[in-house]
Amino acid sequence: MTAPATTRQATDVTALSVETTPLDDVRQLIPYIDSRTPLLWLRKGEGIAGIGEALRLEFSGPDRIADASAAWRETVAAATIADSVRTPGTGLVAFGTFAFADESAATSTLIVPEIILGRRDGRSWITRIRPIDVNDAAAAAPTSTSSALPPRTPLGDEYRLSLLPGTLGKDGYRQAVSAAVARIREHDLSKTVLARDLTGHLPLESDLRRALVELALGYPECWTFAVDGLVGSSPETLVRVHHGTVTARVLAGTISRGADAVADHDAAVTLASSTKDQEEHRFAVASVLEALRPHSADLDASDLPFTLKLPNLWHLATDVAGTLSDGASSLDLADALHPTAAVAGTPRQDALAVIRELEPFDRGRYAGPVGWVGGDGDGEWAIALRCAQVDPDGDLTAYAGAGIVADSDPERELAETTMKFRPIVEAFG
Repeated sequence: MTAPATTRQATDVTALSVETTPLDDVRQLIPYIDSRTPLLWLRKGEGIAGIGEALRLEFSGPDRIADASAAWRETVAAATIADSVRTPGTGLVAFGTFAFADESAATSTLIVPEIILGRRDGRSWITRIRPIDVNDAAAAAPTSTSSALPPRTPLGDEYRLSLLPGTLGKDGYRQAVSAAVARIREHDLSKTVLARDLTGHLPLESDLRRALVELALGYPECWTFAVDGLVGSSPETLVRVHHGTVTARVLAGTISRGADAVADHDAAVTLASSTKDQEEHRFAVASVLEALRPHSADLDASDLPFTLKLPNLWHLATDVAGTLSDGASSLDLADALHPTAAVAGTPRQDALAVIRELEPFDRGRYAGPVGWVGGDGDGEWAIALRCAQVDPDGDLTAYAGAGIVADSDPERELAETTMKFRPIVEAFG
């Protein structure tokens, strides 16, 4: 997962041949992807799935997302693209995942698959991508198997994984929250976000698609993703760009679902009226609006958040929408937004300093951007939440965090992280 930053030069660009053709309805995408290195972006049964690697680009450091955006523009310019479907996710597409922190040892990657299967709005397609010799005029010609589906493979044996406390256990997390609250009350910052980790080990023959099926079925309203070993199901859209329109969904403020209908309603009311959660949410919305305003003159966001119901949690949520005014790509906007106050805090640099001090681990790609970008710059990016990183040797690390403000209670924040671990714990357990 670790590698030095990739320096891209014009002479380094790989020329790609890309062909998208329509298919009869492909109702399930997961059975087609690799069991150990899946590539997936799925919500409500629709999305894209990748097989193989035609191209991998790797980045690190403070300019990792900007470097990725520049490298992607070069890659697109050198590609030969035939796309008869023309819907989001067709043509040249890269799956991406980025490290949370500038100093992280985790590599940020863009992966262009050899094959992409997609399904959206009742349409299905296949895209085949291969490197070509730019001096060979016939190299980009369509192949006779362009519309042939790859083989489906049955899911591997069931497995159960016990996740144990990682670097930061429960007592340590309580202490970290108390320390952060003290900093906030001393006016060093307004909000920070503290995470803790769980660890486990998967046998090498384990089929990661089993966890993806559990996540996709259990959390259909979320983005279920798998990119370079990062597996999860995120409820939070960092940014989506489609034909000049930009949208985002901000989540901050959380409470557990009730045990019955009455208790569940009461929980939602409690969250909506919570001063602490409303304050935390305002910080998160403000950070998104501040980042997007230079790129859109007509951003719109509601004055009050709504309560978003997930299978195990209620969230305060605000949708943001606008029209792009400067031609920025989805990667450009992900770079401008990351990290939002929802996963870092505010003021940003002060909050990040507290995270570096109080979290005794590298977040890796947790809470970083994960998603896809197309040849036109459009794309969909979520914040990598409710996720785990599975390394090639089977080591697994899951993460969950909570927003900390002046009124935060260590026990409540610990309970919130426990609930946020639930999707991954259940998917792998």
